[in-house]
Amino acid sequence: MIQVYEIFRHPLKSHGREALKAVRLTANKTMPWDRCWAVAHEASTADGSEWVPCANFSRGSKAPSLMAISAKFDEANKALTLFHPNRKDFTFQPDDSSQLSGFLAWIKPLMPAKRAQSTRIIRVPDRGSTDTDYPSISINSYASLRDLSRLMKTEVSPLRWRGNIWIDGLSPWEEHSWGGKKFKIGGVVFEGVEPIVRCLATTANPDTGERDADTLGALKKGWEHQNFGLYAQVIKSGKISVEDKVELL
Repeated sequence: MIQVYEIFRHPLKSHGREALKAVRLTANKTMPWDRCWAVAHEASTADGSEWVPCANFSRGSKAPSLMAISAKFDEANKALTLFHPNRKDFTFQPDDSSQLSGFLAWIKPLMPAKRAQSTRIIRVPDRGSTDTDYPSISINSYASLRDLSRLMKTEVSPLRWRGNIWIDGLSPWEEHSWGGKKFKIGGVVFEGVEPIVRCLATTANPDTGERDADTLGALKKGWEHQNFGLYAQVIKSGKISVEDKVELL
């Protein structure tokens, strides 16, 4: 049986993951509170009025220390707590501009000095700042992760991939063939769109923030691509939970 094993959201893009037991999804929308905010750097043109590519934001591919952040979001108070092994826990409200300076001071030691520095937090109306110009949710397979771990001769953490939904029960890499196909998880119907082309963020250890694994080289060596996971869109609203069955329609 194909089944959901983990669900994650990332309230502040590239700045922490949070595990969920269940989530309600809406057709043609990103996951609620996933990439709701993003951190624009000093060279960015992002102003929050519309979706822009990820190059406009501080992110793990350029600042690997960010990959060690985990998060907890209080929906009632709109307060986000960030955790990092080298920083004190920090809680703030991303929508409150008066708290921006505190966040920038907290994040500065994690940003490489030679990279564009973080300057502001933006929020695009009515969608998360995913890496796609359409409202995507990422589906990731433990079978593919085990196959990659086998090739790399080390256990590769699922947290390297910043995925939304982790499933098991497929053949390795089978999810890459689901583009254009519909599938159901819990009460939600998805349509697969395309494999996810991965970046240097995945080479950083999610516990330490140090680059320590050539994930991209291994993908190229083993399968002649840089893909891991599947971008999908929600086409029927509903709720999904850990342990829900996954059905190809």
